Amino acid sequence: MTLGGALAAASARLAEAGIESARLEAELLLARACDDCARALLYAELDRELTDEQEAAFEANVVRRVQREPLAYVLGEWGFRRLTLRTDRRALIPRPETEIVVERALEHIHDRSNPDVLDVGTGTGAIALAIADEHEGARVTAIDVSPDALALARENLELTGINGRVRLVEHDLTSGLGEAQFDLVVSNPPYVEPDELDTLQPEVRDWEPHIALVSRDATEAVAGAATEALRPGGWIVLESAAGAAERIRNALSELGFDRVTITPDLAGRDRVVEGRWTG
Repeated sequence: MTLGGALAAASARLAEAGIESARLEAELLLARACDDCARALLYAELDRELTDEQEAAFEANVVRRVQREPLAYVLGEWGFRRLTLRTDRRALIPRPETEIVVERALEHIHDRSNPDVLDVGTGTGAIALAIADEHEGARVTAIDVSPDALALARENLELTGINGRVRLVEHDLTSGLGEAQFDLVVSNPPYVEPDELDTLQPEVRDWEPHIALVSRDATEAVAGAATEALRPGGWIVLESAAGAAERIRNALSELGFDRVTITPDLAGRDRVVEGRWTG
């Protein structure tokens, strides 16, 4: 089969499976099968024949995607800010809105030479690793209740080469966050309500870990625990569900945070809530 024929056939199959960006995803899957060649090069060689190995690898990955396994899991990696992270079913896929969480977090520690940062529910390690990557003095503790997620985060720590300033710890939020020792607490906690799970896309509902997706009041729990973990003048930065940011802002104010603000995501939805701990 030629590259052009494979690309056309896969695009049609993905579209039939309900995938909106079928052509783009077919290109990415084909580029991966062709030894990670650049997408642009595919169109310069559409008449080239795939090897048997390339055709088999491409077919296997198209089948996975037709079954609505997330593209990031099929590819096994995903970009997040300046990093490329390993991704699989052990943790949520890093998303663009979470990049804004990192942006806001960095804003609050840029003038501190060695800030102590706590990432609650680290998953792939995306937030923790991005902060350490972009602030050369940041000392980051990344916690998660899931041993599987922490194993993936450890793989990403080794993969990115950010060593020495990120500490991974298995810890349950219900045990609190310890005494005041952090300048920043940041989190993308599970915020899908249990009765909303069935409304999600199959990629999310059927493939991503529910422990990292679904919870009631987890965001408020992180905020409450942060009042013990933050030094006076420290900041909290939280990702929230669309439509829940105002509720989280009120919760932070009631807990004693000031300068509480909301930042929208790239789609204009209120998404990131932050505040300063008054102590």
